Amino acid sequence: MRGRPAWGWVIALLVVLAAANVANNVALRDAYPWTSILELALVLAVAYGAGLRAADLGLARATWRRGLLVGAAAVAVVALVYLVVALSPAGREAFLDRRAALGAGAAVFAALVTVPVGTVILEEVAFRGVLWGLVARLRGPTAATVVSAVAFGLWHVVPSLGLGRNNRAVGDVIGTGPATVALFGVAVTVVAGLVLAELRRRTGSLIAPVALHWATNGLAYLVGALVWATAG
Repeated sequence: MRGRPAWGWVIALLVVLAAANVANNVALRDAYPWTSILELALVLAVAYGAGLRAADLGLARATWRRGLLVGAAAVAVVALVYLVVALSPAGREAFLDRRAALGAGAAVFAALVTVPVGTVILEEVAFRGVLWGLVARLRGPTAATVVSAVAFGLWHVVPSLGLGRNNRAVGDVIGTGPATVALFGVAVTVVAGLVLAELRRRTGSLIAPVALHWATNGLAYLVGALVWATAG
């Protein structure tokens, strides 16, 4: 059994993620989501250097079946919730997000390529895989869940800045002020990070949070595009 990794690997991972955040949201926005592939390689390099095993990352073969079953159930639940919300007059407002004002082809591309390649795989491997695995080896699963959730929230500061302008329902509730929007975005994604990390802990598998994360983001594009197409 390998010894515990040093905290230096946690710092190295956070530096990689900070650089990736700037690249994806500011410096290399036009190259997104393809930049996430290189960033994923760097994240995995940290995992390799720290000596993490497949089980530390939630990728042990023994967990695949449970991860797939729980993940499939999560996708079904999200799809049902989105369908119910989209069919209600008040709920439709939540899907009138300018980022989902796409044609059918663009929405499918976003759901099946941009979301998994640019967002889900990188974020799940980084936060619920490598970061969670590193901190769990150092301080246990509870600390791993808290640290990964807080880091996940901070990761969303820059992407959340336009949320109030892009989403009509959110803008009506919290306004469009950068500080308010950023705090809202961090709070929501910290809670999401806790849920995803707990799902990873309970199943022992990264597959389950990957599926839930994709369903939350990917299906939102598909449903959102449909709502925009039928908006009067």
